[in-house]
Amino acid sequence: MQEYDVIVVGAGFSGMYALHKLRSDGLNVHVFDAAGDVGGTWWYNRYPGARVDGPSTPYYGFMFSKELADEWDWEETQSAGPQILAYMNYAAKKFDLKKDITFNTRVESAAYNEAEQNWTIETDTGVQAKARYLVCGLGLLYVPNMPDYPGIQDFKGAIYHTGRWPHEEVSFEGKRVGVIGTGSSGIQVIPEVAKQAEHVTVFQRTAQFSLPARNRRISKEELKEARDNWEEAREKMCANIAGFPFEGATRIAGDYTFEERHELYETLWEEGGFNLMLQSFRGIMAKQELNEEIGDFVREKIRGMVDDPETAEKLVPKYLIGTKRLIMDTGYYDTYNQDHVTLVDIKDTPIEKFSETAVHTKDGEHPIDVLVLATGFDAVTGSIMKLNPKGRGGECLADKWAERHETYMGVTIPDFPNLFVLQGPGSPGVFFTVPLGSERSVDWVSDCIRHMQANDYATINAQYDKAVAWGEQLDALANATLFPKTPSWYSGANIPGKSRQFLGHIDGAGFYARLAEIAENDYEGFDFEPKTEAS
Repeated sequence: MQEYDVIVVGAGFSGMYALHKLRSDGLNVHVFDAAGDVGGTWWYNRYPGARVDGPSTPYYGFMFSKELADEWDWEETQSAGPQILAYMNYAAKKFDLKKDITFNTRVESAAYNEAEQNWTIETDTGVQAKARYLVCGLGLLYVPNMPDYPGIQDFKGAIYHTGRWPHEEVSFEGKRVGVIGTGSSGIQVIPEVAKQAEHVTVFQRTAQFSLPARNRRISKEELKEARDNWEEAREKMCANIAGFPFEGATRIAGDYTFEERHELYETLWEEGGFNLMLQSFRGIMAKQELNEEIGDFVREKIRGMVDDPETAEKLVPKYLIGTKRLIMDTGYYDTYNQDHVTLVDIKDTPIEKFSETAVHTKDGEHPIDVLVLATGFDAVTGSIMKLNPKGRGGECLADKWAERHETYMGVTIPDFPNLFVLQGPGSPGVFFTVPLGSERSVDWVSDCIRHMQANDYATINAQYDKAVAWGEQLDALANATLFPKTPSWYSGANIPGKSRQFLGHIDGAGFYARLAEIAENDYEGFDFEPKTEAS
């Protein structure tokens, strides 16, 4: 039996920083990961076109080290997957992380031992280990959502899920390719597949809002400016609702005429990225009339980019902009102007079955040689539910969360002492820049453990009533916006049978301020236990 102070599961941004930070605190820390190297989501999502889809370079990375920022030269404004992986490997080498990570090892079970006041894990390779603390950095977008269409197991061609892409190159030359899904990964992969394939048939489940990325090379001057103002940028990111290095929109839509507003929309559209949503007017996600105006602006842009009016209309989203995950693309809508690309709306003409060589929909047969599934993930909760740890009394998390995913502050779960969840349900998660959010969560865990050591506590456990109250606050926060008006993976609506609740905290700056306040108030809402003889 291997023994540590802390076991971390996952070697993505969260797990890597947890290892670095907690090890720096003098703790004996070890990381286990099923992947073959560091990278987390980026290790798995290697599909063509994969890249950061938010304001990124040079701020989509570790913010705790100015030295690392000075050493690493980012290449593009929206970094591609291979460069992010290279960056994470560089950071792992710089901070000597890999010596304390066991790769190609899946943690299959985790159980709390009440007598010893610690956690025991078992892996698929037969490793058993125990530690006082278990830190789960399992990732928000890790467990693939695999569709169960009739006959899909009979299809004889290759099937690739964007979230489990092969590490060797995949060629689509001369192939008839079917792609199911037009979320973030689908919108990124489709233009790349179309560059090679003989024919691409896109099976669209929901038309999405996608904004032009305007990705470009980042200049040396921009990198220098970022490095010179690194601490200031970090402060801005911490104060920003979404963890971005700039202030949000301050304009009030009612202070401008319709024509003035649209002139601003045009300017921000040309600038690209999320600027249209983040830098135009306050209240886009709370005021439906304003939201619909901006949504209509984007719908007209889509119609103007697609030559065939019938295809264009299929691509026009029907929901409120921003209530599903916003996407940035490079040439997505232009792809449909190519003769070898066909769009099938499977809401109008559903998939009925697969055969060995084709997808059969209500309107007929679509021959394919290769199938790409861009069907998303069991997001936010899927990874820890797959681990399904057992807490006090042997109760497993699946039973605990049968009706609702209760956490306290998105970091802890009642009756699962000394278990910390990084980027879990009830935290900002995908609504905040992930690397920085991971750092801030880990810093809180680090402070908590040091507080426990200073007071000779063995365990920390969230009070159930505080978790319930926290869930009610999350619901109230979401219900004050337009988010609940659209079913999405934000609320688990993409997974049959998953309990429905809004899974994220949409005010990152406010969340981390509250988390710090709880610590300052002697860890309000938590119970501590002293060590027993057995521990």
